[in-house]
Amino acid sequence: MVNAFKWWWGILLAFGMLAAARFFLPLPFVNEVLIFSIYTIGCSFLLGRVGFISFGQPAYLAFGAYGTAFYLFYVGTNPYVGILAGVACGFICASIVGPLFVRLRSDYFALVNLALAVIVFYMMQKVLAEYTKGDNGLWFLTNIASTPVLNLGRSSEFFIFATLVAIAVWGLYKYLDDTIFGACCLATKINEAKLQFLGYSNYKVRLLAFIVANTTTALAGALYAVYLGSVSPEITAAARAADPVVVTILGGVGTLFGPLVGTLAYTALRDVLSKFIGNWELFVGFILVFIMLAGEKGLWGSAAPWLQKLFSRGKAADAMGGERR
Repeated sequence: MVNAFKWWWGILLAFGMLAAARFFLPLPFVNEVLIFSIYTIGCSFLLGRVGFISFGQPAYLAFGAYGTAFYLFYVGTNPYVGILAGVACGFICASIVGPLFVRLRSDYFALVNLALAVIVFYMMQKVLAEYTKGDNGLWFLTNIASTPVLNLGRSSEFFIFATLVAIAVWGLYKYLDDTIFGACCLATKINEAKLQFLGYSNYKVRLLAFIVANTTTALAGALYAVYLGSVSPEITAAARAADPVVVTILGGVGTLFGPLVGTLAYTALRDVLSKFIGNWELFVGFILVFIMLAGEKGLWGSAAPWLQKLFSRGKAADAMGGERR
């Protein structure tokens, strides 16, 4: 119980600081950080815990976004139901392709997911253009109905909702990390034979991890759809396939707060550098090379030990002060 309180306190503190930054930073920037960090945490879980590197995350993002968009454009007006429709669409699609994809490892897994992203992009742009409106996309901002308690049509109230969703997502992944399932995910990455010897199925562990991670990605797509009020095939463009992987490495692979820190850094670099330099991605590339050469810990992975020492010294000082009294 005490340990659970400690890690919940850390999650609440992290997102509490982000909520406080809302008063100093532009609201669109903070909303983008929240949604993109949810988008990234699934990729971080796959790469850090299971050893799957995926360049097909835009496809699962599109499943969630278009699931929400189809509902809000053709069926109903409630954004909450639309988000649930997007998550359900992502879950179903991940459950269909997962049994095939998780049998592959290493480069083959990365490439087959990238191929899926290209296929989804082509389908949304050309094959299903009658329903997706092609490059023009689906526009449904005016269709979104106002809802009680939190009206997701307003950016300020959407921020509160997205923060609550992010806290729940981080709590879920922290819980998974501390369970037997989380240990099995790590074991299937490090030592498949030992996991099989213990009686667990590597295939089932990978499949469940794949579905959980990509359903989370679909959730991010659904949030994007409601926030922007429109969806176009550009959301699944192969040119942006490396973004979640880059942010994962930038923040720290497999760390709990790496996706959040990496998203903050990546979004800030993009928004600031792009105003002065056209090829701002070049500087992000240099930072990634430096991180890889420095030990692959990422920004959060490098900062976490220093923060732990700082807090431990503070606790030791308080304890000594109490003894003297």
